[in-house]
Amino acid sequence: MNKPVPNKKISRFNRFWKLIGPGLVTGASDDDPSGIATYSQAGAQYGLSTLWTSIVAFPLMASIQQMCARIGLVTSQGLTGTLKKHYPRPILYLMLIFSFPAIVMNIGADIAGMGAVGNLLFPSIDATFFSVFFTVLLLGLIIYLPYMKIAAVLKYLCIVMLVYFIVPFLYKQDFKEIFKATFIPTIKFDKDFIAILVGILGTTISPYLFFWQASVEVEEMKNKKHLVVNKKLISDIKQDVDFGMTFSGFVMYFIILTTGTVLFKGGVHQIDTVEQAAMALKPLAGNLAYLLFAIGVIGTGLIAIPVLSGSLSYIFTETFGWEQGLDKKFHEAKGFYVIIAISLLLGLSLNYIGISPIKALIYTAILYGITAPVLIAIILHISNNKKIMGEFVNGPVTNILGFIALIIMTVAAGLLIYLQLK
Repeated sequence: MNKPVPNKKISRFNRFWKLIGPGLVTGASDDDPSGIATYSQAGAQYGLSTLWTSIVAFPLMASIQQMCARIGLVTSQGLTGTLKKHYPRPILYLMLIFSFPAIVMNIGADIAGMGAVGNLLFPSIDATFFSVFFTVLLLGLIIYLPYMKIAAVLKYLCIVMLVYFIVPFLYKQDFKEIFKATFIPTIKFDKDFIAILVGILGTTISPYLFFWQASVEVEEMKNKKHLVVNKKLISDIKQDVDFGMTFSGFVMYFIILTTGTVLFKGGVHQIDTVEQAAMALKPLAGNLAYLLFAIGVIGTGLIAIPVLSGSLSYIFTETFGWEQGLDKKFHEAKGFYVIIAISLLLGLSLNYIGISPIKALIYTAILYGITAPVLIAIILHISNNKKIMGEFVNGPVTNILGFIALIIMTVAAGLLIYLQLK
């Protein structure tokens, strides 16, 4: 009896699906509910004028995340561990001081956004219930599931975000206008437009992603035993990161496209939260657009919050030399999981102590804006240090893109601080 010949396309897809992982999850977590709120406001306030930013942001995001992934692979340490080993302690503690409140406020804003959208889908149930439910659910899954299960769950959750590729086409589009806005940058020299550009950059190039990418690559190496770092592995990781950042860029692009056509042209120019964006879509683009947008918000939150809390826990445990890792059980790395729990509970508590999600996002953007340029400079320095990276130092293209990212984020940080003080 002849054996069935496997479908080549299916087997090729299976190989590709096994290849991608941390890069995809990192990219998807970049488009968290707070990021969606930023993109929605950009589209509602300025139409398609900021569509081009997704094209510009992609190579910058990809270059930084590739460096972080390589640092994790080559050193077998997260970014914090590498900082601790090769740089003065004050730099490490400074990153810790700025990262902790920024990440906690980001978690709080995301939990609030998920709760509010849950309430939109089920109006008879209070938003607070959903916020508590999602917090407890995520905490239980993070503690209970081993790393490979968590990684698989997060990877499959990314599929939910494909809904954002559908939503814009539930509304009539002017493709000539879209093409022009995508490839011909528009810059308006006024305070609000500059603030939106800075917000988009701060949302897409976030320091917590740097820490997560390096640490999660170490986790992957632990689970793929006897794996040596070579050019093939580096190439595979590059593909993974590129795919994840491309996915992230497309989600960002389609959210701006949706809100920039539906809301802006519908006369809705002020969006402060994700639930406002979802509600505004309902009468203008129909129930299906509203429903898909809302489901996408919950899906992105379920991806982003474990990444946010995990990155914070990696920062703390590597700083103080505690046992760490999502591959470990609770009793093997109590400190690691306790920090995750504290970050989630503190994030949830922001809803009850008078800090609104919008204020939390502003404070987060400022703290990220301050730390991002410093971290990018350090990442560039590590990635070009042969004593640390050996033969896997940066190539010329990666360096050029990295330095462009450093310059842009430094200017963005200065503008952000100036706009806030003014």
